[in-house]
Amino acid sequence: MLTPAQLLSGYAQGVFPMAESAEDPNLYWFDPPLRGVLPVGGVHASRSLRRELRRGGWSAHLNDNFDAVVAACAARATTWINAPLRQLYRDLHASGHAHSIEIRYDGQFAGGIFGVTIGGAFFGESMVSARTNGSKMALLWTSQQLRHCGFKLFDTQFLTPHLSRMGGREIPRDQYRRQLAQAIKRDCDLTAQAIPGADQLLQEITQTS
Repeated sequence: MLTPAQLLSGYAQGVFPMAESAEDPNLYWFDPPLRGVLPVGGVHASRSLRRELRRGGWSAHLNDNFDAVVAACAARATTWINAPLRQLYRDLHASGHAHSIEIRYDGQFAGGIFGVTIGGAFFGESMVSARTNGSKMALLWTSQQLRHCGFKLFDTQFLTPHLSRMGGREIPRDQYRRQLAQAIKRDCDLTAQAIPGADQLLQEITQTS
């Protein structure tokens, strides 16, 4: 059985675990030749997304309900998050190495993201939308929170078309590991700054888009 310490050690070396399915009790290490990353503080917000944020109703909540965000991410017909991984994430959250950002619209759950942190590296594990734009808002808020707290690496493991539209790109394994080695040396805490409100987020992403 993989321990939380072994999981963190794997991340620090540039690999990450996944299960074949929710029913598979085994975990397998992955080390893709190309790694997906997002720009810290520079996730792209389209005009329509900024317009949606400007309409109001959106809010973000850091570590408000970690287990619920992980459960929502795993509640799919096909998932790589099995029971052992969920327990590992829960243990890492208790030790301050795993965090969630929950997005609400008019007070209702709209989406979220969770990930693991080591130093100044954030390893995005999974995200979910319960409402249109929910996961996009999660990426925007996470990117800005990482910038506020001094993080240097926003790892997405793989690059999807959705992430690519938000500014994600692929980098070779050796380049990723160089960036990772520098990022994990930093002393960062995702909870060091209060998560920004919608007005502040809008102002920040408007300046960078």
